[in-house]
Amino acid sequence: MVKSEITEIKKQFSHEKTSITKICGCYVNGEKEIKTKLSEAFLCLPEEETFKYFEIFKKTLSGTLGKNLINMDFPTSSEFYGGTQDFLMKLRKSELKDETLVEEFYEKIIQTYEYVGNYLILLVFAAYDIPGKTSDKIEMDDASDEVYSYILCSICPVNLSKPGLSYHDETNMFHQRIQDWVVEMPLNGFLFPAFNDRSTDIHSTLYYSKKPEELHEELINQILGCEIPLSAGVQKEAFQTLIEETLGEDCDYEIVKNIHDMLNEIIDEHKDVPEPVVLVKAEVKRIFSESGVDDEKLENFDEHYEQLAGEKASLMAENVVNTKVFEVKTPDIVIKINPDRTDLVETKMVDGRKCLVIEINDQVQVNGISVKMI
Repeated sequence: MVKSEITEIKKQFSHEKTSITKICGCYVNGEKEIKTKLSEAFLCLPEEETFKYFEIFKKTLSGTLGKNLINMDFPTSSEFYGGTQDFLMKLRKSELKDETLVEEFYEKIIQTYEYVGNYLILLVFAAYDIPGKTSDKIEMDDASDEVYSYILCSICPVNLSKPGLSYHDETNMFHQRIQDWVVEMPLNGFLFPAFNDRSTDIHSTLYYSKKPEELHEELINQILGCEIPLSAGVQKEAFQTLIEETLGEDCDYEIVKNIHDMLNEIIDEHKDVPEPVVLVKAEVKRIFSESGVDDEKLENFDEHYEQLAGEKASLMAENVVNTKVFEVKTPDIVIKINPDRTDLVETKMVDGRKCLVIEINDQVQVNGISVKMI
């Protein structure tokens, strides 16, 4: 799924446009015991409650693609009888009206989700009548030829509210606030099936993780059965190590700067493309080569790449490069540079010492004070 498709689904999370028909929930305590359940026709809920649920559902489809939101494909084996995708298909087909299936879904999560504390599993079913669009992307509500039926799961922590004082009308006084258990925004969740090319794609799902480095691998394995991608942090670390191992002792400033500049150029060239920029092994090798890495150094590139990232793994460009700042760091100094102006910093030998030379203009501040450079 791309940003526009995610946004289109999120727009349905309002009382005027919602296509949600059923909501189910399961409250689990820290001992993995079910405390209570809910199963309601969504539009029968009080309007003030539906607004709170809409906030949770929107959050489950929020964040950065490739970091918080990850497109995953189901392996073929999961689509046969008894597979994870097959189970989700049955759950969707039931429209959450089959209590046995819903109970089984809860148990699967409870057995695999590692979380210290109380949490709420929310599950909704919706049937979105996809409007057609003109060539200039104007929606035509009367030109629909497909209904996108989906389930959305959100796993939300439930924590005790903070103690404090509150004002009481009846006594016109401030008293200690009564603490209660509050449902917070989701930590994890998924949308099934995916909404790819504005159409139902039963072979894919969209997974959400509030913390990109805590994907909950066991949950993905047991509930979705999809191959777990490298997290954003692992991708960045693998890429940095790949540069160091490929270049070895020749890992100099200019080559690293060239790689950084080239990645930013690629991202900028694709800024109007809805999909994130994905780098496969051959593309990364080309970037290294064009950034000044000798052919001799690239002889073992494939081996290093496969050891660090995996033979068929791909990297998201925005996960491996900082598009907001170019940082040069020593034990005593940190220099942060606009990524578009790395040309202002270069390395030079000054009086027999290796130095970073920074080109400056008349606009220089020291601790917020404008100063004149002599």
